[in-house]
Amino acid sequence: MKLLLVLPILLPLVTALVMLPFREHPGVQRGLALGASLAQAAVAVALLARVYAGGILTLQAGGWAAPFGITLVADLLSAVMVAATALIGLTTSIYSLGSIDRERERFFFHPLMQLLLVGINGAFLTGDLFNLYVWFEVMLISSFVLLALGGTPRQLEGSVKYVTINLLSSAIFLSAVGILYGVAGTLNMADLSARLPMIEQRNLLSVVAVLLLVTFGVKAAIFPLFFWLPASYHTPPVAVSAIFAGLLTKVGVYAIMRVFTTVFTGAESEAIFRILLWVAPLTMIVGVLGAAAQYDLRKLLSFHIVSQIGYMLFAIAIQSPLAIAGGLFYIVHNIVAKTSLFYISGIIREKSGAFQLKKIGGLYSTEPLLAALFLVSALALAGIPPLSGFWAKLMVIRAGLESGHYFVTAAALTVSLLTLFSMIKIWNEAFWKDDPGVVSATEEVHGNGRTALLYLPVVMLCGVILFFGLSFEPVYELSARAAAQLLDVGSYRNAVLRGGGL
Repeated sequence: MKLLLVLPILLPLVTALVMLPFREHPGVQRGLALGASLAQAAVAVALLARVYAGGILTLQAGGWAAPFGITLVADLLSAVMVAATALIGLTTSIYSLGSIDRERERFFFHPLMQLLLVGINGAFLTGDLFNLYVWFEVMLISSFVLLALGGTPRQLEGSVKYVTINLLSSAIFLSAVGILYGVAGTLNMADLSARLPMIEQRNLLSVVAVLLLVTFGVKAAIFPLFFWLPASYHTPPVAVSAIFAGLLTKVGVYAIMRVFTTVFTGAESEAIFRILLWVAPLTMIVGVLGAAAQYDLRKLLSFHIVSQIGYMLFAIAIQSPLAIAGGLFYIVHNIVAKTSLFYISGIIREKSGAFQLKKIGGLYSTEPLLAALFLVSALALAGIPPLSGFWAKLMVIRAGLESGHYFVTAAALTVSLLTLFSMIKIWNEAFWKDDPGVVSATEEVHGNGRTALLYLPVVMLCGVILFFGLSFEPVYELSARAAAQLLDVGSYRNAVLRGGGL
């Protein structure tokens, strides 16, 4: 059963390698990508079921007992994130069949997407900070190439901004890891949780904590480190934008949640949580105001990625069981809703020829299914009952009220209204008003003609949104158990340090 831990990393890696000889056979690459995504989804479900039933699962590569060697760990938090990754990987594989042109396929779009999943799953499953850095670099390299694939001037401009700030954050991360290893003599997260309270060099630990927050904050696009995201996420093909929007920033949020709950458990983490209580509302407000000012559909949605991260930071900062459960539910809900909205933006572009809302209209009458799918995703993002976003926001806001953080809670409620305003703006411009008929011939789509495949992933994700909203009790139970397990650092430490090897 421990092999379940390595399969989410091994499957996409092997698939990417197998694809390489088939550069001139995109049909083979598509088939391999879809088959691998289905297999990864099955493995993710099996891993989640195993951890839910049997507790934390660990693997020591090469038989080296922890804290030596490479450690993989799956608790409920990790398993849920791997399952969410598998879902988005599967839907993106399907969506790319109808949206990615042959030229990008020839330049290894599908292997690069599999390598991106390798990095994401590795980050969720790793048990030590150095390997977290390694998986971040795998993500960075593959995401940079995906961002630049196609070579248009807008893509290259966005890629330069993206890679520059992320390389800087990687350097900060490596510096923090080096300092921490010099102070503690280990980078295994379970071992660090036992050693850090006994270390006397508290000032150095505070420096490391801040450096890690900056690193993860860049990945998560928190205030004021978010500026690279809306400058780059609107430039690549929609399939790339969608998986970036759904997953990449959530890896940063996961790292903040994991490190400052499991590794740093003393005064350093308390200081970080106080910082997050200021950063969270600023992230919400700046993101939603940026979205409200946009009329480019993908730029608008990109700013909303930033805004929604603020709710997750607020939940992490509170640190109560309800808040952590709400934060985890919010992360998964946002992954699904945000990816769905980006998919929908691609269908709008396919049907209307533009991303600019001023150039679009009349889709309510010509594309009623698309209109319905947009309403489900948009209202879920805004937190309208009974959809998934309502329950996620309710849990976070209730935790905020119970903990006495009234200002941040008020900011969260206000931002929810502004989010609804942005979604109404998209509805009015793209769906409700008459088609202005101003799209030029140069703005027409040059896809691969398989547009029917674009709808299936959106239907799948909207089904998940409805399931989360209408069957809230089992989702809440899973989130609550994951939160309790995350906050029980002793159980995590015992599972890793006494779990044995493979």
